[in-house]
Amino acid sequence: MNASTESQPNGSLDSLKWIIVILLLAGVVFANYFYGDESVLYRAIGAVVGIVIAGVIAMQTVKGHNAVAFAKESRTEIRKVVWPTRQEAIQTTGIVLFATFIMSLVMWGLDSTLFWVVGFITGLKV
Repeated sequence: MNASTESQPNGSLDSLKWIIVILLLAGVVFANYFYGDESVLYRAIGAVVGIVIAGVIAMQTVKGHNAVAFAKESRTEIRKVVWPTRQEAIQTTGIVLFATFIMSLVMWGLDSTLFWVVGFITGLKV
């Protein structure tokens, strides 16, 4: 089954849920502006609570479920990565720096040559 043929039981309510999420986040922004004279701590706590509530509602949608599943799969895949040792990282960094230095010399040489050729053709010397 592909995504277009799957039945989505809560698909009709997803739009309403996303509207609520957007209104909550807009309310957080407005409240932070409106209560600008209050303590930053209270505004930050209110913002975090509002964002968490909006996140919980967003996770109840089909796209929210997909995002959570993707995050779980990504976490599983990141654990499979074989990270380089310190020695390998230092050697690779050295190779990259050396290649960058060589390429900068090549580019400088090409730039100087083209600058000289254009100056010779146009008769302009800087």
